[in-house]
Amino acid sequence: MRVLSSCGWLGAALLALFAGPLTTDAMARPAAVPAVEARDAATSGSAPVLVKSDVDAWLDGYMPFALRRGDAAGAVVVVVKDGAVVTQRGFGYADVAARRPVDPETTLFRQASVSKLITWTAVMQLVEQGKIDLDRDVNAYLDFRIAPFDGKPVTMRNLMTHTAGFEEVQRGLNSYDPAKIPSLGAALKRQVPHRIFAPGTTPAYSNFGTSLAGYIVERVSGLSYDDYVERNIFAPAGMTRSSFRQPLPAALRPLMASGYMLGSGEPGKFELSSFTPSGAMTASGADMGRFMIAHLADGGALLKPATAAQMHNTILRLIPPLNGMALGFYEQNINGRKALSHAGDSLNFHSQLWIFPEEKVGIYMSMNAAGMQNVSGPIRSHLFEAFADRYFPFAQRDGRVDAATAREHARMMVGTYNKTRRLESSFLKAMELAGQVTVSLDRDGGIVLSVAPGLDGKPRKWVEIAPFVWREQDGKMRLAAKVEKGRVVRFSVDSGSPYIAFDRVPWYLSTAWIRPAFLAGLGALLLTAIAWPAAALIRRRYGANTGLSPAALKSYRFTRGFAALAVAVVVGWILFVSKLVRDFSSLSGELDGTLIALQILTPVVFFGLFASAIWNIRHVWTGKRGRFAKFWSILLLLSAIILLWVAIGFHLIGFGTRF
Repeated sequence: MRVLSSCGWLGAALLALFAGPLTTDAMARPAAVPAVEARDAATSGSAPVLVKSDVDAWLDGYMPFALRRGDAAGAVVVVVKDGAVVTQRGFGYADVAARRPVDPETTLFRQASVSKLITWTAVMQLVEQGKIDLDRDVNAYLDFRIAPFDGKPVTMRNLMTHTAGFEEVQRGLNSYDPAKIPSLGAALKRQVPHRIFAPGTTPAYSNFGTSLAGYIVERVSGLSYDDYVERNIFAPAGMTRSSFRQPLPAALRPLMASGYMLGSGEPGKFELSSFTPSGAMTASGADMGRFMIAHLADGGALLKPATAAQMHNTILRLIPPLNGMALGFYEQNINGRKALSHAGDSLNFHSQLWIFPEEKVGIYMSMNAAGMQNVSGPIRSHLFEAFADRYFPFAQRDGRVDAATAREHARMMVGTYNKTRRLESSFLKAMELAGQVTVSLDRDGGIVLSVAPGLDGKPRKWVEIAPFVWREQDGKMRLAAKVEKGRVVRFSVDSGSPYIAFDRVPWYLSTAWIRPAFLAGLGALLLTAIAWPAAALIRRRYGANTGLSPAALKSYRFTRGFAALAVAVVVGWILFVSKLVRDFSSLSGELDGTLIALQILTPVVFFGLFASAIWNIRHVWTGKRGRFAKFWSILLLLSAIILLWVAIGFHLIGFGTRF
């Protein structure tokens, strides 16, 4: 995550992390005073009353300043309590150029993954009717097949808790062109992602999994997904300005907010999603307030009380001390209160919803700009935590592990980890070269994470409060680890999303050594490529010759030529992947020709470099060459080996256009 250079108090956006069970090995470690998380009755009476006048004054002191400092365009905030709207406020502009202000009742925002809550509510309606069984093989509802993993099928419960074990899918997920958005069934069938984890064991957030559930809603109900949610969710909840249709119905288009990267920049195009049930909803802030009110009223007009309770209270907690996954919602418990949430982020729209079921309180916000260095993430994190601290104050009382044990456990955490939500089988696995997570030690022997900095952009200070459970010093975030046979194999952080965990990377794919070795090898090849013509020009200038035999000269030239080609191929991959991640419309197949060319060139050039480096080293070491030539011949061979290692391990060598 990136630090906000001119908005330090907001800090860097919190990374979605998370989960894995705490084992008996972990609990067998030296005991600590148990952590206690209880409500502080003494302070509850002194909290401000959650009424419109107080919430409005508090929001006025925060939101306008946050938007201006973060160069964000506009936002909507809605707070509900006891079945009624406490306040709904618009801040900034829905359209900056036209100076059109955000209207909480009518301005429409793209909801991105907050859309998933509509899908999960639809699923629970059909569970309630006996038409879907949470624990039945999903193939019973489909017209195509999801293969088992080690003989175990995927169930709807797995889909709702993001534990189906799918790898990430990117190809064709988004577009700006309605003509490139296929039917839901076609979008799912064109690329079924690989299963990389056994079902029910590992949290790995999946847009495909949610959309698969939406397709099951279609097949079971006999209605299109759009028709189903309009009749069975939007209409009974009174959500008159909400839609999953793409493009928007004509009546709603004038109400749509423009989306921005920066409020001072140009608006982006309307973002379309091929996986409709996972991210295509457009809604006003007021409609999202109505949705929260329904869930807080024990399901309201949407679900029976028993079904709503099942949805909210069935918790999969893969590392028991930390927050877990409910059925669709995820826990974001805070200040001793149960809180359920879901966030959603597209390129230009950023939303999140939180409900406190016991207090019958909900808060929702959406922004139509990412803001400077993705300030939308810290703005909403701070909003939620400050809201909870203001209206639900709490005295945190933790245990503490003794200093010697804490240092030992911190040392056990050191290493390189990879998130469980990942692209595993395609060439985009190479993005791990910049994306793996490291855990190191500070000068006091405490753990330091390379992700999830504090609001000041600096690494958080962690204090061990129970065996293999840490809390950030003077903060709310907790971290816990899974230990097997005396070794930490997984960790998770609970402030954010319990649908992602971090697993230890095997040594042979750890970027702790691969990245510096790769950069060093690439540098050596670049110097070789540059020195080759430079040396030739110098020899020509002074009329000198190489003094090499014809065979040695040929090996020399082949090695230098392949070194230059290898550098060019690496640069080609970097430019290609940069194009993909910069403009998601290119994920639909426009760059397939470039991808295929790179997939052909990579093995030819990299294996050619390896073979020529071996040929070259033979001539250098058997001929009358100096020490530097011998040293450089070894360096070239090692560089060729490193490039091959990276290309094979991170799937740059391979064929196919799946990603």
